[in-house]
Amino acid sequence: MRQDNQLIVLTHLSQLLTFITGFGGLIVPLIIWATQRKSVYRMDQEGKNIVNFQLSLLVYSIICIPLVFILVGIFGLIALCLLSFIFPIVNAIRASHGDSPRYPLSLNFIS
Repeated sequence: MRQDNQLIVLTHLSQLLTFITGFGGLIVPLIIWATQRKSVYRMDQEGKNIVNFQLSLLVYSIICIPLVFILVGIFGLIALCLLSFIFPIVNAIRASHGDSPRYPLSLNFIS
């Protein structure tokens, strides 16, 4: 296994593709994780954290959509938008320093 912090940082930052293209925030990290998890040190755990976070955001967004009609969902969607923008950047910085990422409210889909 090789140490490649730049690829791990790129994987964290690839989640931001959702803001640029409207999709890709789940697909690109999933592809990077699936292809590099056995050859890059720490990629397996970090990739699982990223995919779990993105799937959790998807579930929380689906929950918030019907709640928009009672105005609670709007605040939930705004909070999810902020979380999905801030935490990939924070965790990319952590990964560049060799620290473990922490994604809040992340459900454990892939263990």
